[in-house]
Amino acid sequence: MAWDEITSEQELRELLGEVMPRAVTKDRAALHERDREWLANSPFCLISTADADGNCDVSPKGDPAGFTHVIDDTTIAIPDRPGNRRADGFRNVLTNPHVGLLYLVPGRGETLRINGRARLVKEAPFFDEMIVKGHRPKVAMVVEIEQIFFHCAKAFLRSKLWEPETWNPGALPSHATIIKSLQKVEESLEELERYYGDSYKEKLYKA
Repeated sequence: MAWDEITSEQELRELLGEVMPRAVTKDRAALHERDREWLANSPFCLISTADADGNCDVSPKGDPAGFTHVIDDTTIAIPDRPGNRRADGFRNVLTNPHVGLLYLVPGRGETLRINGRARLVKEAPFFDEMIVKGHRPKVAMVVEIEQIFFHCAKAFLRSKLWEPETWNPGALPSHATIIKSLQKVEESLEELERYYGDSYKEKLYKA
């Protein structure tokens, strides 16, 4: 069966209809007090980047609520924490500064979306304000805001994401089992289970 592909914005608009007036006017270019409140209560965001060739990446960032440092009405900074050192998003920013951020607050269906231009900073006075459990970030992503707006809750309502009675994490194998089945690793499954077990949380802020 042939796919009926959409190839133009006009065709897309004919299918979806025109943008709702509220959706057209909700964009802002600077932080409002409500945006600052959301950032102060958000412990998690997704960062979307692309390299110079358009190859995309989305990376999660999480810390205690309020981890995003507000520099001024149009500038924010996101600290880096110890990880696997792939730095996919950071490498993308070096060749293409455009980023998209999606901020979540647990239990809330709305999200705060920020689009802008990023740069990497390895030292600044505000680094002292981003210390968590003794960890001072080596790198921060500084984002100059170009567009900011709130996104409605429909996706979260449809997915029932915050409704615990719908959760079923046991339907999937453990992370250690997934790694063992997909990657060539020297560790045994038992060793991986121990690594990703209770002690894993103790290493969150250790390089």
